[in-house]
Amino acid sequence: MAGITDPVQKQAAQDATEWLIRLREEPNNPDLQSRFADWCAQNPAHLDAWNATKRTADLMAKAKPAGKADWQQFLDAKRNNTADRAPNDAVDALLNIDYEKAVAESKVISAQTRFQKRGNMSWRGIGLGGVAVAASLMAAVIGPDIATRMQADHVSATGEISTITLADNSTVTLAPESAITVHFDGTTRFVELLDGEAFFDVTPDPQKPFRVGADNLTVTVLGTGFDVSEGTDASSVGVEHGLVQVENAADVPAVFEKLEAGQQVRVGRDGSVLRSETPTSQIGAWRKNQLIAQDQPLLEVVDQLRRYFNGTIVITDEVLASQTVTGVYRLNDPVSALRGMARAQKASVREITPWILVVSPS
Repeated sequence: MAGITDPVQKQAAQDATEWLIRLREEPNNPDLQSRFADWCAQNPAHLDAWNATKRTADLMAKAKPAGKADWQQFLDAKRNNTADRAPNDAVDALLNIDYEKAVAESKVISAQTRFQKRGNMSWRGIGLGGVAVAASLMAAVIGPDIATRMQADHVSATGEISTITLADNSTVTLAPESAITVHFDGTTRFVELLDGEAFFDVTPDPQKPFRVGADNLTVTVLGTGFDVSEGTDASSVGVEHGLVQVENAADVPAVFEKLEAGQQVRVGRDGSVLRSETPTSQIGAWRKNQLIAQDQPLLEVVDQLRRYFNGTIVITDEVLASQTVTGVYRLNDPVSALRGMARAQKASVREITPWILVVSPS
């Protein structure tokens, strides 16, 4: 999705996000409410940006999956406190939810498009996008979209690591929010990674090469253990043991890489190819609840972390999103991991609801 290019609209969208956070944090502050009203009256673009941002927040709040008792308890607790505070439409908008309608809207968007890669857009980039963009964001909150789920043979939920044993006794371990299809017949062993990340431990069979498709790549093996992931801008393959061949003849120049244990390759959608050496203990480290980042953009690292957080994470600043991160983080505590990344970048993490975290410069 294209971002906002008009500088007035872009600034208004950024300011609207900040107002949402402030009003959420200080709902009883009359001076803050007065200044907010003045800001809305200064320029029609301000009110437009506020309305779009509020609609987005509404829909993101509604996207909490059904069956989560703590979500309803949170809303009930907030509603019980309304008598003790001054009227505040911004906060009320986050409370007056219609879950069924929100999910229906997200499914309409999801059925029309493939699951959008999470992390493509900052909050500023969606400030004036309207209900359709908000609904697509909700699909990102919920996990693999309905179209992907209908196509997949196996999917994993947020925070869930799932291991599947295939017909040939090979195993596939799915990272959270991942999906695969399996195509086995008398001559073919092929698994397509539709979304997310997976680790493959393949049973050797020289007569039937095992192939994995991941976006723009095909990985061919005879017997090995390797990790494949799809990201926003690239797909990656890392080998724990054995030998694989990574290729995409459609690229110009064509990709053709052979990888041994401790080697990995990152192939960008722009055709870039980056090989590197990695300790085998770090291949598929997510299986041990570890996220290992080595000079990676914050946006890319947060993209991985999102699959472990039962909500959504928004980065408000493009410069912050591009800053590099190095470290080892615990995936079983994604909020602490996010705060650790933010501290290293001199940024802060704000909680709008327990399921919406906003990362912004301090």
